[in-house]
Amino acid sequence: MNELDEVTVDSNYPISGQIRPPVNNQHSLRFHVEIALTRYFQHIEDEPVRNLHQMVMAEVEAPLLRAVMQRTGNNQSKASIMLGLNRGTLRTKLKQYGLL
Repeated sequence: MNELDEVTVDSNYPISGQIRPPVNNQHSLRFHVEIALTRYFQHIEDEPVRNLHQMVMAEVEAPLLRAVMQRTGNNQSKASIMLGLNRGTLRTKLKQYGLL
């Protein structure tokens, strides 16, 4: 049994030996992104992948924006400060993801 066999994750896809969970950081966003990407690559097997960066960013950015807008009570000024974006950029992204 390798060290990853002890990690409990809700998934139909097993975690390969490629990722070693951080000792005290198994709840970090980075850890979960690595797990998700490992599962994604296992799921698609040898299918060609294109625009992975754009796909991952869209998958992460939409829930990020939704959570920040909820946290700030839909106050775009507060949300733009929290995100480190200018308000115009935030509005563009909100429109892009159908959040405005």
